[in-house]
Amino acid sequence: METYLGPRPPIKLPGDARICVSVTIAFEAFMYHGHYGHASAKPGRPNHFSLSYAEYGPKVGFWRILDSLKRHKLHATFDVGGLAAERHPHIMRAMRDNGHEAAGHGWANDVHTSDDDPDGELKSIRQTSQAIAAGYGEKPVGWVSPGSVGSARTMQYMVDEGFLWNGDDASDDLPFVRNVGTKPLVILPRINFPTNDLIIWQKPQNPPSAYYEGFKETFDFLYEEGRRGSPKWIDLLLHCDLGGRPTLMPIFERAIQYVQAKEGVWFARRRDLAQMIMDLEGPQAKR
Repeated sequence: METYLGPRPPIKLPGDARICVSVTIAFEAFMYHGHYGHASAKPGRPNHFSLSYAEYGPKVGFWRILDSLKRHKLHATFDVGGLAAERHPHIMRAMRDNGHEAAGHGWANDVHTSDDDPDGELKSIRQTSQAIAAGYGEKPVGWVSPGSVGSARTMQYMVDEGFLWNGDDASDDLPFVRNVGTKPLVILPRINFPTNDLIIWQKPQNPPSAYYEGFKETFDFLYEEGRRGSPKWIDLLLHCDLGGRPTLMPIFERAIQYVQAKEGVWFARRRDLAQMIMDLEGPQAKR
């Protein structure tokens, strides 16, 4: 167990920004069930209604979110499932053409990584990377396991396969570099618990306003810490099949507009933030 002797030294963001804001969009596909209605499905058998709910993502949700990002002049990171990339190469091209990052997010997003299947995890990483590269034009440099559920081997696979960053962690407010053997890997910890449509809106069945309220309270607190000299990072996350629906899109746009009215905000894709941290901390990092 590592001993933590005190808070981390503050980091310096580009342009002396007080806070970094990332937008993350999950573009996923499923084998048995999506995010809605899966509780009634029998194990190992498809829930056809739930899968139809998930199909809203490529049919409608992605395009609505893409339009919103374009209108607000934002570049996002899309967490992409390999099966989704294989089925929809035209969507992958649209991501690339509009300046968005495509990160790996497992093969099928209702199948989680297991410590008992090392070969299956590596196969998923490689197949997903290849499917993304086929449509997007290059392999991903970032990876988030489905549900952020990695294994004891995930970090080693990351450096072996040439990834820059990984998101299977929730131990910090800020990214940091972890040395895996002799190689550095940027960890972008999961900070979007209060700004995640699945966690805040869909599963607890909160009103859509809960998404904005959780974001605003978190943003305001971190923005003030940045004003005092300790810049932080916040992430807004939508799933194409959930947040891409008209119920939540106006709330998402309200959050974006709130941030864009503030001074000292750096909007960054995750790969841009990760590269900044790698350049800052480098392979000498001890964390």
